[in-house]
Amino acid sequence: MLTGAQLHALADEFGDLLVDIVAGGNSLGFLAPFDHAEAAAWWRARAADVDAGRQLLLAVRQQGRLFGTVGVALTDKPNGRHRAEIVKLMVHSAARGLGLGRTLLAAAERAAVTHGVTLLVLDTETGSGAEGFYRAAGWTEVGTIPDFAADPQGVLRPTTLFYKRLARG
Repeated sequence: MLTGAQLHALADEFGDLLVDIVAGGNSLGFLAPFDHAEAAAWWRARAADVDAGRQLLLAVRQQGRLFGTVGVALTDKPNGRHRAEIVKLMVHSAARGLGLGRTLLAAAERAAVTHGVTLLVLDTETGSGAEGFYRAAGWTEVGTIPDFAADPQGVLRPTTLFYKRLARG
């Protein structure tokens, strides 16, 4: 788990990771061309949410390099404090297939439980490899929304919604 100060200090590494993800065809909310300065600035702007407790941020660093991250966006709505959203699960293209995605997702689920979360939600591009990844991790598919978000080239794509109930530790 990172603090806002740690995120700010590592924003350039987080920017490199985000650029790698978008260059690989995963939008995560961004369109091509997407440069490092823009990516690092986006991450720096998230530091306030981390420090305010609106987002939990986990990362995997090995040999001095950032290989993956995931966020848990908490809600401040009184009727929804039991739920959160998994956001920006990313594994660098050089580290795919090593189990880092599973490790990050499991760590995010545990962190959510420690913050009183019993229900997680997420969305992912329909037809992407992430759909099978989430199903294998015990997530339940809810449905699909057409034309939900643009891919990096600006083409509208559907998204698939998932949820997972968490047992309190």
